[in-house]
Amino acid sequence: MQKIIIKTGRTYPALAAQLGDFEDWITRELGGEPGDWRVVDVQQGETLPPVSECAGAVLTGSPAMVSDYEDWSVSTANWLRAAIAQDMPVLGICYGHQLLADALGGQVAYHPQGPEAGVVDVRLLPAAAEDPIFADLPPSFPAAVIHWQSVSTLPPGAVRLAANDFEPNHAFRVGSAWGVQFHPEFDTAAMDAYLAHLAPTLQAAGQPAEQLRAQLRPTPQAAAVLQRFARLLQEQAA
Repeated sequence: MQKIIIKTGRTYPALAAQLGDFEDWITRELGGEPGDWRVVDVQQGETLPPVSECAGAVLTGSPAMVSDYEDWSVSTANWLRAAIAQDMPVLGICYGHQLLADALGGQVAYHPQGPEAGVVDVRLLPAAAEDPIFADLPPSFPAAVIHWQSVSTLPPGAVRLAANDFEPNHAFRVGSAWGVQFHPEFDTAAMDAYLAHLAPTLQAAGQPAEQLRAQLRPTPQAAAVLQRFARLLQEQAA
């Protein structure tokens, strides 16, 4: 059975040359042996394997927007619905989180307050205490974020797991699928590079990048979400 990383986009070329791309950062936090995870670049037209051949999947973030409904995104959403119908563990990050919500009947839209960027505090909601991924995490923890769109309406049956004052749906679960708006794979260097690259855009949105960069801090508890997802797959395979 394959474990796959569904690549829905890529980081900036200069950053990729220096630090690697989304799948590299995700693999680093998932741990395990080289080759444990197969990367499927759906944005570039690669075909996802049959759900029946997969043990679990992680969806990356992307500069794309879910509301554009590009062909590759729509076909990935169809695959996700089939995967979740078969109780396959899935973890969606940022764009992947939004795509997961949209695929299951939720709604995604541009956030009315503009982008959320930098390192922010995310707080757990009561349901997290019983969640296989979020249980025993601190009640509040720092997490890296960079997004313009958000899950404005959760899909039917979704359980809200984490929020903050800006983003009410920072994490949710539907069955064996989780979505997180924050980036558990970003380290401080990646987040700093994003803020530097996007400085003019953030400034235009009323968010000075230099101030956001000065507030950066490590996010080990957010990274633990990927580590716990990997452990969940190991336990299911045992």
